[in-house]
Amino acid sequence: MSIELNHTIVGATDKHASARFLADILGLTVGADTGPFTPVRLANGVTLDYMDRAQVARQHYAFLVSEGEFDASFTRIRDAGLAYFADPGFQQPGEINTRWGGRGVYFHDPDGHSMELLTRAP
Repeated sequence: MSIELNHTIVGATDKHASARFLADILGLTVGADTGPFTPVRLANGVTLDYMDRAQVARQHYAFLVSEGEFDASFTRIRDAGLAYFADPGFQQPGEINTRWGGRGVYFHDPDGHSMELLTRAP
């Protein structure tokens, strides 16, 4: 059997709100709660399992998307009035990047996790 990432736990101060935030940006659905987790399933079967935490350690999550998915998600980012950046250090506000011949953008979720959308990976 090949090794695959199955899920990762994403700490959140409100698991339902954070899962809904990401699902809305990416055009996905939020799954039914499973125990303490609220899942968001990605196309490759990996789930981001949101879990309530009193303190959240901020992490980085990168999503490889198609050009059309980037356009739709980026429109939702702008329509929501979210700050977005071209770089992982959040020093280039209001811009996207064109690394590796694609497009990319960074933004924060409600708990300060760094979210990245990219159309091409290195």
